[in-house]
Amino acid sequence: MGFAFPSLHGYRRAWLRGDLIAGLTVWAVLVPEALAYASIAGVSPVIGLYAAPPALLLYALFGSSRHLVVGPMSATAALSAATVGALVAGSGSHFVAMTAALAIVTGAAALFAGLARLGFLASFISEPVIKGFIVGLALTIIVGQVPKLLGVEKHSGDFFEQAWGVIKHLGDADGLTVAVGLASLVVVLGLKRLAPAVPASLVVVALGVAAVKLFNLDDHGLEIVGHIDSGLPSVGTPDVSWSDIGSLVAGGVGVMLVGFAEGLGAARTYAQREHYEIDTNRELLGLGAANLGAGLCSGMVVNGSLSKTAVNGSAGAKSQVSGLIVAVLTVVTLLLLTGLFEQLPEATLAAVVIAAVIELVDFPAVAGMYRVFSGRSAGRFAFAARPDFVAANAALLGVLIFDTLPGLFIGIAVSLTLLLYRASAPHVAQLGRVPGTTDQYGDLRRHPENRSPDGVVILRIEAGLFFANADAVRKRIMSAAAMPGVHAIVLDGEAMPFVDLTAARRLEEVGEDLQRRGVQLLLAGDVGQVRDVLARAGDTTHVHATVQEAVSAAAPTSERTAPA
Repeated sequence: MGFAFPSLHGYRRAWLRGDLIAGLTVWAVLVPEALAYASIAGVSPVIGLYAAPPALLLYALFGSSRHLVVGPMSATAALSAATVGALVAGSGSHFVAMTAALAIVTGAAALFAGLARLGFLASFISEPVIKGFIVGLALTIIVGQVPKLLGVEKHSGDFFEQAWGVIKHLGDADGLTVAVGLASLVVVLGLKRLAPAVPASLVVVALGVAAVKLFNLDDHGLEIVGHIDSGLPSVGTPDVSWSDIGSLVAGGVGVMLVGFAEGLGAARTYAQREHYEIDTNRELLGLGAANLGAGLCSGMVVNGSLSKTAVNGSAGAKSQVSGLIVAVLTVVTLLLLTGLFEQLPEATLAAVVIAAVIELVDFPAVAGMYRVFSGRSAGRFAFAARPDFVAANAALLGVLIFDTLPGLFIGIAVSLTLLLYRASAPHVAQLGRVPGTTDQYGDLRRHPENRSPDGVVILRIEAGLFFANADAVRKRIMSAAAMPGVHAIVLDGEAMPFVDLTAARRLEEVGEDLQRRGVQLLLAGDVGQVRDVLARAGDTTHVHATVQEAVSAAAPTSERTAPA
C-alpha cells in the first residue's frame, strides 16, 4: 500500500469483527457529541457531522495510529469559536464560512509541520500546561452551556462574567427547560457511571427527542435544535477572502498545537497498550489532512479524541477500519437520520456537552502538582520550585480570564520562562567524602555526616554550563574560594553534561582569578564533550579522571567535619 493507510498494513480477516463492533459503538457516541461540539463552535449542529466523515477517512489514509478516532472535540471547538468570534460578529453565513476556513488553515499548518518534520514541537507544550488549559477550557465550556440548561440569557465576557450573569438570572430560569436539562444530565452521568458500555449520549438524545415528540414540549416553550439540512455537504473552498485567511493563521496554529498534543497523547496511550509505534510526523500529516478535508466539506476543526479512542479500543478495534465504518455510518446519518435530531431539546444537547467535559475538570491533578517540587530551590528561586503547578495554573487562569488561545500561550510562555529561570541558576552542591570510603563523595547538605577535605571545596554543578548560567556558577565558585583556609576548588563534572564557549571562557577567567589568589581550580570527571570544548577554547583548567584524584592532587589527606 506504500504510504497510504499504514494502520491496514498486515490486516487480518480475524480483525474485521472487532473493527465492525467498534465502529458501530463509536458511531453511537460520535453523532450526538459531534452535534454538541458544533454548538460549542457556534455553528449549526450539522456542521459537526459534516466534519466527521472526511476527517476519519483522511486520518486513516495518512495517520500512524490504529486506534485514534478523529472528529470534532470540545477543546478545539472552543478555540474555533474564540478565534472566529474575535473576527466575525454574530453566527451567520460568514461565521460558518470562517469556521470552515479555520479548519483549512489548521490543516495546512499541520501538513507543513509534518512535511518539515516538526513533530518535536509537541514537546514544548508540557503536560501540566495542557492539564491546566483543559481544566480552564472545560470550565469555560460548562459555564457557556449552563444558560441553555436553565433557559436563561447567556452573557458574554470571560468565565467569571458569564458565571455572574448566570447567578444574576437564576430567578428567570424556565421550569420546563430546567427539568429537561437536569434530567438529561442525571441520565447521561448516571449511565456513564453505572453502565459505561452503554452509549449514554445517544440514549439521552433519543430520550430527549422522544419526549418532545410524545408531549409536544416545544409547544410549551422548550427550545429545540430545529431544522437540520439533510444530505451531504457542499464540497469546495469557503467563501472568504485572502485577508480573512491571513487573520486566521495565528488561531490556526494554536488550534493545531492543541489538537496535535491532545491527539498524540491518545494515540501514544493505545500504541503502548498494543505494542506498536507512533510516528509524530505522520500524526501531523494525518491531523492536517483530516482538518483540510473537514474544511473543504463545510465542516469545522477536528482532532484526535481520547474518550472516543478509549471507546474504540475497549470495543475491540484493531485498525482504522473501525474509523472507516464510523465515516460510512455518519454519511448514512446525514442522508437519512437528520430529521430525528431536529426535535432534540437544546437543554439535552447542553447536558451532553457538560457531561462530556465535566470529567476534564480535574482539580485533584492540578492540586497534586503542588506536592511535586524541588527542595533545593530556595530564596529568590523558591517561586520556581513548583514549575508544573505554576505553569498549570497560569494556563488555567489565562483561559478563564483572557480566553482560550491567549490562555494556552500564557501557559506555554510561563512554562518556558520558568525553565529558563531555573536553568539560569543551577543547583551547585558542595560534596564531602562518605564515611568509611576512600573515593565516594556526596552532597553535604543532604548528608551532613560526610566529611570535606581540609582546604578543598568540592562543587558539583548539576546542569549543563552555558551562557545563561555561567555568571551564577562563577559567583558560587568565587564564594566558595573566599571561605577561610581554602586553597583548592574541585569541580565534579560528571553531572555537567555540556559546556558552551561562553561558559568555557568564564571558567578560564575564574581559574586565572583564583590562581592570583593562590587557589587552584581543578576539574574532575571524564566527560568527553566537556573536556573537548574546554581544550578547544584554550582552557588550561587541570582535569582529572575522578574527584579523588583531583583531591589528592590539590590537598593534604587530612579531613575535617563539614560545618552544620
